[in-house]
Amino acid sequence: MYYGEIKKIDIANGDGVRVSLFVSGCRIHCPGCFNAMTWDFCYGQEFTRDTEDEIIEALGKEFISGLTVLGGEPFEPENQKVLAPFLRRVKEIYPKKDIWCYSGYIYETEIASPTGKVHTDSTDEMLSCIDTLVDGPFIEAEKDISLVFRGSRNQRILKLH
Repeated sequence: MYYGEIKKIDIANGDGVRVSLFVSGCRIHCPGCFNAMTWDFCYGQEFTRDTEDEIIEALGKEFISGLTVLGGEPFEPENQKVLAPFLRRVKEIYPKKDIWCYSGYIYETEIASPTGKVHTDSTDEMLSCIDTLVDGPFIEAEKDISLVFRGSRNQRILKLH
Protein backbone atom coordinates (compact mmCIF):
# COMPACT_ATOMS: atom_id res chain seq x y z
CA MET A 1 0.00 0.00 0.00
CA TYR A 2 1.07 3.56 -0.66
CA TYR A 3 0.04 6.79 1.01
CA GLY A 4 -0.07 10.37 -0.18
CA GLU A 5 0.32 12.25 3.08
CA ILE A 6 0.39 12.06 6.85
CA LYS A 7 -0.93 15.11 8.70
CA LYS A 8 0.30 15.03 12.28
CA ILE A 9 -2.03 17.85 13.33
CA ASP A 10 -5.41 17.91 11.59
CA ILE A 11 -8.68 19.49 12.75
CA ALA A 12 -10.67 19.09 9.53
CA ASN A 13 -11.21 15.31 9.44
CA GLY A 14 -12.88 14.31 12.69
CA ASP A 15 -13.45 15.45 16.25
CA GLY A 16 -10.58 17.11 18.07
CA VAL A 17 -6.98 17.31 16.94
CA ARG A 18 -6.05 14.24 14.94
CA VAL A 19 -3.34 12.47 13.01
CA SER A 20 -4.58 11.79 9.47
CA LEU A 21 -3.34 9.20 7.00
CA PHE A 22 -4.25 9.73 3.34
CA VAL A 23 -3.93 6.34 1.65
CA SER A 24 -3.47 5.93 -2.09
CA GLY A 25 -5.72 4.03 -4.44
CA CYS A 26 -9.37 4.57 -5.32
CA ARG A 27 -11.59 3.07 -7.99
CA ILE A 28 -14.64 5.27 -7.31
CA HIS A 29 -13.28 8.44 -8.99
CA CYS A 30 -15.92 10.88 -7.73
CA PRO A 31 -16.20 13.93 -10.03
CA GLY A 32 -14.94 16.94 -8.08
CA CYS A 33 -12.86 14.83 -5.66
CA PHE A 34 -10.62 17.08 -3.57
CA ASN A 35 -7.83 14.50 -3.60
CA ALA A 36 -7.89 12.98 -7.10
CA MET A 37 -4.13 12.47 -7.17
CA THR A 38 -4.60 9.67 -4.62
CA TRP A 39 -6.70 7.62 -7.03
CA ASP A 40 -3.40 6.14 -8.26
CA PHE A 41 -2.53 3.12 -6.11
CA CYS A 42 1.19 3.98 -6.40
CA TYR A 43 0.89 7.69 -5.56
CA GLY A 44 3.20 8.96 -2.82
CA GLN A 45 5.32 6.71 -0.65
CA GLU A 46 5.20 3.08 0.36
CA PHE A 47 3.51 2.42 3.70
CA THR A 48 6.06 0.52 5.79
CA ARG A 49 6.60 -0.48 9.40
CA ASP A 50 8.58 2.77 9.77
CA THR A 51 5.52 4.66 8.54
CA GLU A 52 3.38 2.86 11.11
CA ASP A 53 5.88 3.72 13.84
CA GLU A 54 5.88 7.38 12.79
CA ILE A 55 2.08 7.52 13.08
CA ILE A 56 2.11 5.62 16.41
CA GLU A 57 4.61 8.15 17.78
CA ALA A 58 2.53 11.12 16.54
CA LEU A 59 -0.57 9.64 18.21
CA GLY A 60 1.27 9.59 21.54
CA LYS A 61 0.87 13.30 22.13
CA GLU A 62 -1.70 13.95 24.86
CA PHE A 63 -3.63 16.54 22.83
CA ILE A 64 -4.22 14.13 19.90
CA SER A 65 -7.77 12.71 19.97
CA GLY A 66 -7.17 9.93 17.49
CA LEU A 67 -6.41 8.74 13.98
CA THR A 68 -8.30 9.46 10.77
CA VAL A 69 -7.82 7.30 7.68
CA LEU A 70 -8.97 8.65 4.34
CA GLY A 71 -7.72 8.77 0.82
CA GLY A 72 -7.84 7.65 -1.78
CA GLU A 73 -10.03 4.85 -0.51
CA PRO A 74 -9.20 2.91 2.67
CA PHE A 75 -11.69 0.14 1.82
CA GLU A 76 -10.16 -0.83 -1.49
CA PRO A 77 -9.33 -4.53 -0.92
CA GLU A 78 -5.57 -4.00 -1.33
CA ASN A 79 -5.59 -1.27 1.30
CA GLN A 80 -7.67 -3.26 3.78
CA LYS A 81 -4.99 -5.99 3.94
CA VAL A 82 -2.50 -3.43 5.25
CA LEU A 83 -4.85 -1.20 7.23
CA ALA A 84 -6.66 -3.88 9.27
CA PRO A 85 -3.58 -5.03 11.23
CA PHE A 86 -2.31 -1.45 11.51
CA LEU A 87 -5.62 -0.22 12.96
CA ARG A 88 -5.61 -3.17 15.37
CA ARG A 89 -2.13 -2.11 16.49
CA VAL A 90 -3.29 1.48 17.02
CA LYS A 91 -6.25 0.27 19.12
CA GLU A 92 -4.02 -1.96 21.24
CA ILE A 93 -1.52 0.83 21.95
CA TYR A 94 -4.09 3.65 22.33
CA PRO A 95 -7.43 2.12 23.40
CA LYS A 96 -8.82 5.52 24.46
CA LYS A 97 -8.06 7.25 21.14
CA ASP A 98 -10.71 6.97 18.47
CA ILE A 99 -10.36 6.03 14.82
CA TRP A 100 -12.30 7.80 12.08
CA CYS A 101 -12.39 6.51 8.52
CA TYR A 102 -13.72 8.09 5.32
CA SER A 103 -15.04 5.90 2.50
CA GLY A 104 -16.80 6.57 -0.75
CA TYR A 105 -18.46 3.16 -0.43
CA ILE A 106 -21.80 2.66 1.35
CA TYR A 107 -21.46 0.96 4.73
CA GLU A 108 -24.43 -1.45 4.69
CA THR A 109 -24.34 -2.61 1.08
CA GLU A 110 -20.75 -2.31 -0.14
CA ILE A 111 -18.57 -2.59 2.99
CA ALA A 112 -20.22 -4.50 5.86
CA SER A 113 -22.32 -6.96 3.86
CA PRO A 114 -20.51 -10.26 3.24
CA THR A 115 -21.58 -9.91 -0.41
CA GLY A 116 -20.52 -6.25 -0.57
CA LYS A 117 -18.42 -4.91 -3.40
CA VAL A 118 -15.32 -4.36 -1.21
CA HIS A 119 -15.94 -6.85 1.62
CA THR A 120 -12.85 -9.03 2.16
CA ASP A 121 -11.36 -11.27 4.82
CA SER A 122 -9.93 -8.08 6.39
CA THR A 123 -13.13 -5.98 6.44
CA ASP A 124 -14.61 -7.15 9.74
CA GLU A 125 -11.32 -6.62 11.58
CA MET A 126 -10.99 -3.17 10.07
CA LEU A 127 -14.57 -2.25 10.99
CA SER A 128 -14.06 -3.52 14.55
CA CYS A 129 -11.35 -0.86 14.99
CA ILE A 130 -13.23 2.08 13.45
CA ASP A 131 -15.27 4.21 15.84
CA THR A 132 -16.70 6.63 13.27
CA LEU A 133 -17.18 6.02 9.55
CA VAL A 134 -18.05 8.76 7.09
CA ASP A 135 -19.50 6.91 4.12
CA GLY A 136 -20.83 7.61 0.66
CA PRO A 137 -19.33 9.01 -2.51
CA PHE A 138 -18.70 12.73 -2.88
CA ILE A 139 -21.48 14.06 -5.11
CA GLU A 140 -20.67 17.46 -6.55
CA ALA A 141 -24.35 18.44 -6.92
CA GLU A 142 -24.79 17.76 -3.18
CA LYS A 143 -21.68 19.73 -2.13
CA ASP A 144 -22.30 21.86 0.94
CA ILE A 145 -19.40 23.75 2.51
CA SER A 146 -21.43 24.32 5.69
CA LEU A 147 -21.35 20.60 6.55
CA VAL A 148 -19.02 19.48 9.30
CA PHE A 149 -16.64 16.59 8.47
CA ARG A 150 -18.20 15.77 5.09
CA GLY A 151 -18.22 17.25 1.62
CA SER A 152 -21.69 16.48 0.28
CA ARG A 153 -25.16 16.09 1.83
CA ASN A 154 -25.48 12.41 0.89
CA GLN A 155 -22.51 11.44 3.05
CA ARG A 156 -23.24 10.12 6.54
CA ILE A 157 -21.34 10.18 9.81
CA LEU A 158 -21.87 6.74 11.34
CA LYS A 159 -20.89 5.91 14.91
CA LEU A 160 -19.82 2.26 14.75
CA HIS A 161 -18.57 1.97 18.35
